[in-house]
Amino acid sequence: MSGIKALRKIQLARETTAGAITAATTVWRGMGTLEDKRETKFPEEDVGILPITSRNYVPKLFGSIAMDSVEATYEQAPHIFEAAIKAATPAQDGSGSGYIRIYPFPITATQPLNKTYTIEGGDNQQAEVMEYAYVPDFTLEWKAGEAWMITANWEGRQIAKQAFTGSVAIPTVEEVLAPKIYVDPVSSTYGTTLKTLTLLGVKLEYKSGLIPKFTAEGELYFSFLQQVRPEATMTLTFEHNDTAVAEKDAWIAKTARNVRVLAEGSTFTTVGSAYSKKTQIIDLTGKYESFGPLGDQDGNDVIEAVLKGAYDTTAAFFGRIINVNTLSALP
Repeated sequence: MSGIKALRKIQLARETTAGAITAATTVWRGMGTLEDKRETKFPEEDVGILPITSRNYVPKLFGSIAMDSVEATYEQAPHIFEAAIKAATPAQDGSGSGYIRIYPFPITATQPLNKTYTIEGGDNQQAEVMEYAYVPDFTLEWKAGEAWMITANWEGRQIAKQAFTGSVAIPTVEEVLAPKIYVDPVSSTYGTTLKTLTLLGVKLEYKSGLIPKFTAEGELYFSFLQQVRPEATMTLTFEHNDTAVAEKDAWIAKTARNVRVLAEGSTFTTVGSAYSKKTQIIDLTGKYESFGPLGDQDGNDVIEAVLKGAYDTTAAFFGRIINVNTLSALP
């Protein structure tokens, strides 16, 4: 039987030891296809004929998967945060139903803090596997009237044929929906001043700064990951109102800002000490890089601003994502 697109799937597993293939524990509720990126070389040679010869070799193994944009959920988005930022230790919120995971963007850590994954992908015709998978970049985006969407690129050591791990359950998930935005002068606190009737869209673009290092170990795949400079950029679409004007003034004055974007979901069965609902928080310190010209949305003036995430000595902070769900451990 030939492969059928409708039977494609992606399965994930958190690796106990980086690079050790691990049986899948969850199904990713989205789309994407593994791509074998091994390098194939055909040597240049003069051997008395016009075409190249069939001599070739593979000096490097590599793999990737571009996960298509899909609704972000409280239960599965943390897999991307773990693979890009940090393997968070979940903390129960007092005696409540919620478990808190905090993903601080790295400031001084020179060694990666992320969790590596094994990813299985394919269809009913052929499945493949990629180990030592990490996320070099992801995007979280919300537009008014829509759910948050998440997109992630993954990279890994190599692609090989392997059957899917059997009997992996499709998880129950809840979509992350409409947020609130708080904007304040830089300080050590976030979420002080709620800005109402203004935010129409937000996009966080995060580059993890994780890079593969190919060292002399007698293998064609990379040996380990190195942490270099991460980047975080937040694009905000404002109603052209007093808030937008004030934020444009902050751009002109080169004034640093603390921005919090908070989304809340269903209420927990048992309310915790800090959180009563499923929660996603993006905190970012930085300065505006640009303010665009007036735009149009349904005949109404809007304006787009780009906040460049940056460490600020007053706040002693760069950025983070906080996720609160009911899972004591990610599947």
